[in-house]
Amino acid sequence: MNLLQRPLIALERAVAAAWQGLDRPAMLARALLLVPLLFGVLSVLYGQDDNWDLHNYHLYNPYALLNGKIGYDLAPGQWQSYFNPTIDLLYYGLNQTLPAPAAGFVMGWLHGLNFVLLAAIGRQLLPAPGHRAALLLALAGSLGPGFLSELGNTMGDNLVALTVLGALLLVLRAWPQLLRGGAPAWRTVALAGLLAGFGTGLKLTNAMYALALCLALLGVPAAAWLRLRLAVMFGVGTLAGIGLSAGHWYWRMWHTFGNPLFPQFNNIFKGPLAAIIGIGDTGWIPKGIVEKLLWPFIFIQNPKRVIEINITPLIWPMLYLAGVALVLRLLRDAILAQRPAAALTRPAGLMLLFFGIAYLIWLNLFGIYRYLVPLELLTPLALWLAAQRLMQPAVGRQVASWTLLLTTVASLPGASWGHAGWARQSTTVELPPLPSPAQNLVFTVHGDPPMSWLVPSFPRQLAFVALGGGFPESPAYAARAAAMMAARSGPFYVMMQAEGDNQKIWPAAQEVLGRYGIRFDPADCVKYHAAVGRNAHPYQLCPVQPPRTGSK
Repeated sequence: MNLLQRPLIALERAVAAAWQGLDRPAMLARALLLVPLLFGVLSVLYGQDDNWDLHNYHLYNPYALLNGKIGYDLAPGQWQSYFNPTIDLLYYGLNQTLPAPAAGFVMGWLHGLNFVLLAAIGRQLLPAPGHRAALLLALAGSLGPGFLSELGNTMGDNLVALTVLGALLLVLRAWPQLLRGGAPAWRTVALAGLLAGFGTGLKLTNAMYALALCLALLGVPAAAWLRLRLAVMFGVGTLAGIGLSAGHWYWRMWHTFGNPLFPQFNNIFKGPLAAIIGIGDTGWIPKGIVEKLLWPFIFIQNPKRVIEINITPLIWPMLYLAGVALVLRLLRDAILAQRPAAALTRPAGLMLLFFGIAYLIWLNLFGIYRYLVPLELLTPLALWLAAQRLMQPAVGRQVASWTLLLTTVASLPGASWGHAGWARQSTTVELPPLPSPAQNLVFTVHGDPPMSWLVPSFPRQLAFVALGGGFPESPAYAARAAAMMAARSGPFYVMMQAEGDNQKIWPAAQEVLGRYGIRFDPADCVKYHAAVGRNAHPYQLCPVQPPRTGSK
């Protein structure tokens, strides 16, 4: 019996020592250095990013900015061709200077820095010493299926989450200053706004987080004039941040197309090259009040309502129930003027208020799960704080711990947006002979699969025009395409995918080109090799006959 007991006792003591060791400051400090590196390694293990948006505009947009292609081409990345490319300069630059696996590691490491910010936020909100809880809650947040699905890739949500968490951390760290007001408080909230605005300029959907944090500042327990000034200073910082990261792009779009957000909101700005319509993807928003009230339960049962890939973010229904219970408890305590047995610290209340406002904005404005990544990162901490308020602290810790463990494990390993085996170069493209690219023009005629990722491999002087894709074309757009043909001697081509059934691809292309009086003979098409990493994505190039020929 003793022979069996001794190793079990030794194991139990080792586990207890390790558990206690997690609460040491040195352990947290090591984790802050190590975990982002591990996410970099995980990004390499995932493989080369090969997602749809990368094919559509994440490679083309920075290339176009750096090579004078804005206005030279016409929407080869569909309407997303005109998204602010500043955020994509990072990935583009990494792949221009480093082998593709090294670029993937750096992207994963950068995304892993969200863990550092989550741990720092946890340290601000959890009772001392709190090192172990902050570490484990940050790790649970970083293992969310939405975050992991984008690890190391170019979709941007993981990257701009750094600005959201950074702005929140700045506000929470300055809590005593916020209550007193004065120059230090104004500077802090302005800096937080600057960071939130910078992220908003990089990715416009981040505006919901800037707005949520601005509104949450109105909940600071201080005089009304002080709360209003905090919100105003944050808003001023936000506008400055947007100007810093996106002002150059908005000015370029205004100067080139007459619409700073071209082609979005063209019903307001009326840029001539796009149809006079607003552009927005509202198909993800829940339908009606019942769906809005039950949305976490609906999208956990059918994830395709909020995302195109199969993920299982089980924590959301749990957190939703806890949030509803917390709101009801707070209302009861307020009505009865009752002092709660387990009160939230006021900074924790501010964080939960920010979380709730941001969720409601997302629910009514977007409904797309990818845009929830900053909140997904915070869900374990939010659930932990809510449980501490709803139950006695010891019971709350136990319930939250088991809930987080089960929901985190159940969500793994998750899904991805597409990866390929590594090659030294992120993309390789076989090119046709083009002796005079400045005289040539290439049309694309389908938006799916996207083709603009091929453009950076072609000579810069070659112009690309998308017809019949996802761009809201206007008569002026068609006239511009015709003028581009008239200004060149040719030959002209149409570029299409070569992976599918040509008996479907060719007639569809002929139908699109026929609207513009352009024709091609499928017998003249030539297939060329192209790949992202080791994933082959061949394309075909076919000479076309324009409506009229001649040189100018």
